[in-house]
Amino acid sequence: MTIEALVTLRGESLSPVGRERIRLLEAVAREGSITAGAKAVGLTYKAAWDALDAMANLFGQPLLETRAGGKAGGGARLTPTGMRVISAFGRLEAEMARVVRAIEPELAGTGISPINLVSGFLMKTSARNALRGTITGIASDALTAEVAVKVSDDTVIHALVTNQSVRELGLVEGREAVVLVKAPFVVIAPGDIPPRVSVRNCLRGTIQRVETGTINAEVVLDIGGGKTLAATITAHSAEALGLAPGKSAFALIEAAHVIIAID
Repeated sequence: MTIEALVTLRGESLSPVGRERIRLLEAVAREGSITAGAKAVGLTYKAAWDALDAMANLFGQPLLETRAGGKAGGGARLTPTGMRVISAFGRLEAEMARVVRAIEPELAGTGISPINLVSGFLMKTSARNALRGTITGIASDALTAEVAVKVSDDTVIHALVTNQSVRELGLVEGREAVVLVKAPFVVIAPGDIPPRVSVRNCLRGTIQRVETGTINAEVVLDIGGGKTLAATITAHSAEALGLAPGKSAFALIEAAHVIIAID
């Protein structure tokens, strides 16, 4: 996780989204459920789930344990990792504020703020899916390379990048990386048997949620290891395929549609 995803400096957030997610974690821990926690911080139930999924994907492990029953129709509590994230955030926030106070005099009169200095070098992305993993293999030809990133015990995602990108990013086996995939690039195929297609990534999972609008639908697939993938498809397709929570499905992603990012 980049600093930008966690830190708020002197009341000006480097990432309002990161601050909001930490507040959501705190609220869920306090209220004992995702529904109540979302309400406490002014988020919809869907937005809360999206935020929790994103945190689990980037941190590499679940931050919450959910259980049937409980307050507001379902209970939830922080995992030990979730508690440590909140604690570490508080310490990091205080330390970064101290650093800002120390370097402000050096930037006086330049028109550059400490926030400009830090955020200018940190990555932002609009990709719906961001999953942290470890590079397990790189196969190259004269121009391109296929990079395999293991995002959970059972799931490896392959990305097709240029050899220049491999060199510039310093991609090697064993290095941590973040896989970025835009939701419209994810195709959903229901069923227990992998479809016979030429798509490089065919990831098995279980449908966790389906949110349907007038035109589009968002399907969230649990791919194991606390990781999820979101796909944006048409509402008609979601209905025609009979997509529903609990059903088995596969996420199909072209390797060329996968972006590799590093911290």
